[in-house]
Amino acid sequence: MSAGDFTLREATLLDQAGSFAGPLDVRVESGRIKAIGANLPAGDGASLDFSGLWLLPGVFDCHDHLSFSTVEMTEVLNTPVSQWALETARNARLTLEAGVTFVRDLAGADRGIRDALASGFVAGPALQISVVLICQTGGHGDAYLRGAGLEAMLTPDFPGRPPYRVDGVDAMRHAARATLRAGADWIKLATTGGLVSDHDQPLIPEFTPEEIAAAVFEADRKGKGVSAHAYGGPGLTNAVEAGARSIEHGGFVTEEQAALMAERGCFLVPTLSAMRDCLRWAEQGALTPTQCKKILEFNLDLGECVRIAKQYGVPLASGTDYIKREQHGLNLEELTLMHRAGLTVEETLLVATAGGAELCGVAGDYGRLAEGYVFDAVVLDADPGDLSVFASPGAVTGVFQAGRAVVPHARVAGAGL
Repeated sequence: MSAGDFTLREATLLDQAGSFAGPLDVRVESGRIKAIGANLPAGDGASLDFSGLWLLPGVFDCHDHLSFSTVEMTEVLNTPVSQWALETARNARLTLEAGVTFVRDLAGADRGIRDALASGFVAGPALQISVVLICQTGGHGDAYLRGAGLEAMLTPDFPGRPPYRVDGVDAMRHAARATLRAGADWIKLATTGGLVSDHDQPLIPEFTPEEIAAAVFEADRKGKGVSAHAYGGPGLTNAVEAGARSIEHGGFVTEEQAALMAERGCFLVPTLSAMRDCLRWAEQGALTPTQCKKILEFNLDLGECVRIAKQYGVPLASGTDYIKREQHGLNLEELTLMHRAGLTVEETLLVATAGGAELCGVAGDYGRLAEGYVFDAVVLDADPGDLSVFASPGAVTGVFQAGRAVVPHARVAGAGL
């Protein structure tokens, strides 16, 4: 028996409508689903009793930062690159164990981390990467240290890291090309300010429409997409009109902007767990006084962007935007928050699986439990119900990745998968 050839018997499976069907058998060969049906004939390999267990496709986190373990600049500056890389591997493992088999890492992880995970050097989700967040001087992502006069970002410098601070169309063109040369699957831009920063505002536009258009043009030439950090205001509109594939956060998106996004097919990745954490940190006084004051004065309605997006038919994907080591591995809490914001259970599960696969351009291979698809799957011991089970760790009891039991369920242990 080769690893990856087996049949799971009488499981309950997530279907294309976001509901559960079963009991059904799943036949897996060479890491892909060969057949799904009742009472499938025995094939080569193990036959495992999965009665009473629930299977979801592997979950997509379409906005994460596996290499971010802290936002404390003193710690960032004192962390050797080798330690940073190893902690990134730890974060990747925790994310995989949580049931996330595919991550769009929007600043931090580089080509080496992505390819090392793909090669199986360490366990972790499949990655698409932007390498850096391209920002303007003095914009969101420009971690300029005033006292030292030091220009920095939230990852250590390393050989081959592309430029990320841009002013002007020509500079944008160079930065986009250099980022693609560095192996990026996405170009990520900060087209507005953010929440957890001292010197920018989430409704103030950053980059001109011409600068954004230059990045979109360069990405499109290589068959890549542009992801725009944008909370709202003109900077969000500029990104959509220029052809951004996704808006990250969108906490203050308007109905007019949602209509435009729906018309253009632009995804919203709302990162509710990150926005919730920002609000909590501000209430606790855990950030700088300037950051706390800014966050609390905006009176952010955590779920409003999801409700507006749903109303206007904006395509959605799930993402967490984790930036601290204690967050990694809690990724499925985003599903609970999106459901509370107004999505049905079925809609939420499809957003976190098929929706993520569509945004990442891999919907022909991932995001569904269907014949011919890669067998990335999450095992649950019970019906997830209203998804509240995902609010804390422990709901996921097994994970398959390309047919391998990377987190073996108790019924799989010893089967050689």
